[in-house]
Amino acid sequence: HTSRLRLHPPTNASAMRLFGGGRTGGEPVRLDGTDVSEQDVSAQVASEQDVSEPDVSEQDGSLSAPEGHGRTTVLQRYPWQIAGGVAVASALVALVVVGALLLISRTSPRLPRLGSFLVIGDWGWDSGSHGNVNSVKCQQAIAEKMLSTMNGLGDVKFVINVGDSFYPDGVKSKDVKWRNIYPQQLRSVPWYSVYGNHDYHQDPCSCTNDESQCTQVNANATALDSLFMPGPNWNKDHPELNLEVVGLDLNKFMEGWNRDLPLDELHFNDCQWTSCSHACLGIAEQRAREAFDLFGRRLKQSTRANLLVFSHYPTDYFTAKPAFLANLSRADKHVTYFAGHRHNTDQTSTVSTAPNTNWVVGGGGGWSCDGREQGFVVGEVGADSTVRTYSVLVDLDLCCASFKS
Repeated sequence: HTSRLRLHPPTNASAMRLFGGGRTGGEPVRLDGTDVSEQDVSAQVASEQDVSEPDVSEQDGSLSAPEGHGRTTVLQRYPWQIAGGVAVASALVALVVVGALLLISRTSPRLPRLGSFLVIGDWGWDSGSHGNVNSVKCQQAIAEKMLSTMNGLGDVKFVINVGDSFYPDGVKSKDVKWRNIYPQQLRSVPWYSVYGNHDYHQDPCSCTNDESQCTQVNANATALDSLFMPGPNWNKDHPELNLEVVGLDLNKFMEGWNRDLPLDELHFNDCQWTSCSHACLGIAEQRAREAFDLFGRRLKQSTRANLLVFSHYPTDYFTAKPAFLANLSRADKHVTYFAGHRHNTDQTSTVSTAPNTNWVVGGGGGWSCDGREQGFVVGEVGADSTVRTYSVLVDLDLCCASFKS
């Protein structure tokens, strides 16, 4: 089985001219910018062929009649030949266009980038607690594909990790389990992280506002043996990429999949698995308020061209908080949002934040596969500061062969 790579439409300027440019493509155009259509091709072929026979006298043995006496044209006598000629000509034009595109893609230099990043989530896996993700093979396959993608890009600056890193119950002390799966080279850049619901079960952070007691909190971006998380809610500026990263703790919205629940009835249900269920509920409420406050401030104050925002929960969990969805969708801000919790990698199961972009991202761990697309997301930051994202997927059989859509 081979891995599948999903790419957005080509960004090479010449290739975009050939295929109409833009994100969704379009009708082919010539290199001079004018439209190419089958009618153009047919008209050109017709103009270059004399479809009527020349005038001849009866003495030369012609079977055709003079003008005005039932003269038979080649088109009338041999219509299949003309149609075949047009089809051949159309095919030749198509081959020329494809050949030109291949030549451009091989000879034109790639557009420059400021850098790139990877996004993963819900990669924590446990041999004693799993559903149809019945081995570590999926997590390993994704880790290997991440490494090869990182090598291919050559300019990965960080990895965004959307939570549920330590399954099923989080950790009480710094854990080295992730280092056994993800090679040192893949950990040679910071892993920007937030807490997922499972991460909180045994972590003291669920029971205290003293962030120094939080196992996963680490404010040193150069301490690469640990995930980077300055606090449950945090932001980091990247002037060299013209973007800012914002991590949000929104575990209050764990039950947000149920759209019948109003905002005041949404609670962090996994507090039941902590040692302080009542205190945990209040802390989760407080951290959600702080998350929205932070996001609001960064929207107003950030001078960067892009905000990369992430939490553990996909956009369809926030229908009870429409103001948050509206801010993710602002046309005057370029906001790209990443989340996990649902174990799949796609843009189709979430609530749209158009004209901006959002993803739900899996990582091959957790209890189950929740879709057929298992992998991670790549982000590329162009020299013009545009952020382009796409998924890189692994073979489903390596992850959950028994999965049925």
